[in-house]
Amino acid sequence: MTDDLLTPENLKPLLGGAMFREIHHFTAIDSTNSAAMQAAAAGAEEGSVFIAEQQHSGRGRGGHSWHSAPGTGIYVSVVLRPKLSPGDVLWLSLIAGLSAHEAIESVVSVAPDLRWPNDIMFGQQKLGGILTELNADVHRVNYAVVGIGINVNQAEFPADIRELATSLRIETDREWPRVEITAALLKSVDREYRALNVAGHPAAAISSITERFEKASSYARGAQVRVDEDGGYSGRTVGLDARGFLRVESAAGLKTVLSGGVRKLVEK
Repeated sequence: MTDDLLTPENLKPLLGGAMFREIHHFTAIDSTNSAAMQAAAAGAEEGSVFIAEQQHSGRGRGGHSWHSAPGTGIYVSVVLRPKLSPGDVLWLSLIAGLSAHEAIESVVSVAPDLRWPNDIMFGQQKLGGILTELNADVHRVNYAVVGIGINVNQAEFPADIRELATSLRIETDREWPRVEITAALLKSVDREYRALNVAGHPAAAISSITERFEKASSYARGAQVRVDEDGGYSGRTVGLDARGFLRVESAAGLKTVLSGGVRKLVEK
């Protein structure tokens, strides 16, 4: 359906005053994040959007691939030039998760779960993911690219990820308008980013992000989890710290998760 292609013509009328006005649409591309990073390095303006109907080499966190079937999902990357210090860029991933949560809930009327730091979940299956990349000096971020992938209208997945992945169509037994969800997503990212970026590290925005992320995530507080870093350990999550990192109370004491994967443990 041409009216559900993620083209500038379909998206721009729905974006209002959002900063994302320069939209680059591709029928197929290796990776929207790669294209956005290259464009940012060449001087692309903040708010440039790279969006594709299909990715041949979609990327997730930690070098994992991202399955990007044609015409069924949302594969979008945005160029940002934040005032944040390099140590604070985790907040970009967290606001992207909140934005995806809000967009899906507003259009589909279901609330996905958020698994720190960058997974959009439905139950124990992955509905979407976030990949934030940046170019930075010691004290400043030159540019960042935030990529967001959401499984929307996939009816099935390849056998190797069938048990791990899901889509809005699978969960609700109907197809959904990708254009409407994408527009809601970009408008939400715009609002979240403007609040976060107004002063580089505004306390009020940080407090709000922390509170809302913990509320939207069944993983962030009170969950028994297994963490795949520091040799691997288990414990109960106790929320985010002042930098946005996840804290876990383990047998060895309070630990801060810096980058490891977090998986829920089934309580017996």
